[in-house]
Amino acid sequence: MSRYVAYLRVSTAKQKRSGLGLAAQQSTIKEFLDEDDELIAEFIEVHSGSKDHREQLWKAIRLAKRRSAKLVIAKLDRFSRKVSFISRVMDEGVELVVAEMPTATDFQLHIFAALAQEERRLISVRTKAALAQAKARGTRLGVNGQQLAVMNKVKADEFALQLSVKITPLLDVGMSYRSIADELNRMGITASNGGKFHAQTVKNLDQRLEILSKLQDVKCG
Repeated sequence: MSRYVAYLRVSTAKQKRSGLGLAAQQSTIKEFLDEDDELIAEFIEVHSGSKDHREQLWKAIRLAKRRSAKLVIAKLDRFSRKVSFISRVMDEGVELVVAEMPTATDFQLHIFAALAQEERRLISVRTKAALAQAKARGTRLGVNGQQLAVMNKVKADEFALQLSVKITPLLDVGMSYRSIADELNRMGITASNGGKFHAQTVKNLDQRLEILSKLQDVKCG
């Protein structure tokens, strides 16, 4: 028998109220636990994943230490994509278990986080390189470029919202980005560029929907 303290994170208060993403995390953790395991407590954080200040997380860590329990999370990307943050948590002396990949070692978790972190850096590098090349070709990156960027953003937002009714239920039941991409391809739905869906495509849509949800909360507030 093992003891666990669960930590779950959603990006907005609206997601917490609606259960968007939260139910999937709870389901993943429930499926991971053995019948004789003990779930001592569950801590829910309403916070952006890009920020390191996590009040509920440190409460969960302190409780896990007092009760000699492990800290269990559903998915690594719902926890953090920063190597430094994950290392800091591991240095607290509490065993971190990812329900989605329970056999992963500390070393492997560092690798997965490093890959996600490098992915974000490469996207930034490619964007800057593309802008530099456009400028070198004489492309004006002023008003026209800004208008085009706004139009592209509107189209991307509309596409994400149209697909939300299809991908949100799949995310809520814990399906991976890869599985959702395969399901959308099987249904004959094409990506915004007319091609097939990939895990990264679905991941981008999920992140865009989170941003839109957060903006909606701000407007309603």
